[in-house]
Amino acid sequence: MKEKEMIFGIRAVIEAVEAGKDIDKVLVKRELQGELFKELQSVLQRYEIPMQKVPLERIDRITRKNHQGVVAFTSAVTYQKLEQIVPWLYEEGKNPFILVLDGITDVRNFGAVARSCEVAGVDAIVIPARGSVTVNADAIKTSAGALHTLPVCREQNLREAVQFLKNSGIKAVAATEKAAQNYTAVDMSVPVALVMGSEDMGVSPDLLKICDELVRIPQFGTIQSLNVSVAAGVLIYEVIRQRS
Repeated sequence: MKEKEMIFGIRAVIEAVEAGKDIDKVLVKRELQGELFKELQSVLQRYEIPMQKVPLERIDRITRKNHQGVVAFTSAVTYQKLEQIVPWLYEEGKNPFILVLDGITDVRNFGAVARSCEVAGVDAIVIPARGSVTVNADAIKTSAGALHTLPVCREQNLREAVQFLKNSGIKAVAATEKAAQNYTAVDMSVPVALVMGSEDMGVSPDLLKICDELVRIPQFGTIQSLNVSVAAGVLIYEVIRQRS
């Protein structure tokens, strides 16, 4: 990552956050203490920005600048609020179509998924604040610029986000090889949120429990799963097919 995409030092990071700068995450030295650090923690919590405690060596590998044990990674996009987007979709007379990505960490897969979403008219992508890919320059490049126009919502708790979607009249449909029914058997002409998991772990059990429908994509070969960007494309265009 280029140094222009990072901010160094406790005070500099606090000021950047309070000035409205979009921050993906902040790395802090494990042993960091003191009043200024407490102020940083408070600001990051208030703005719901993920903070990760790491060994000093990791930060030193990132930069040789006077970082004071703190480095923030700036975001390439402005994250949107799910609770604002959903009411707006209904007000605009739209049939909401959301994609929820659980634990996708590969930047290029994420970019490819975003590109399919933008082309197909998906209204927003939802990702968790922790344990997930972030929207960086590589993701934007792979998305062919789609991430500049497609809203991305970063949520602290993905389970609560899916529950919010359900409470808003949106059907949650999770893709999992554990499902009994084929993806074409479920009505997705209604407001829908597709929930996709990572290739290795799939959708987390917590999310599967609260989803309205579980669906699978038939597989006939020996490989256990499709690439997540391909699987997302299949399901996204099934929604389009049903709605048209």
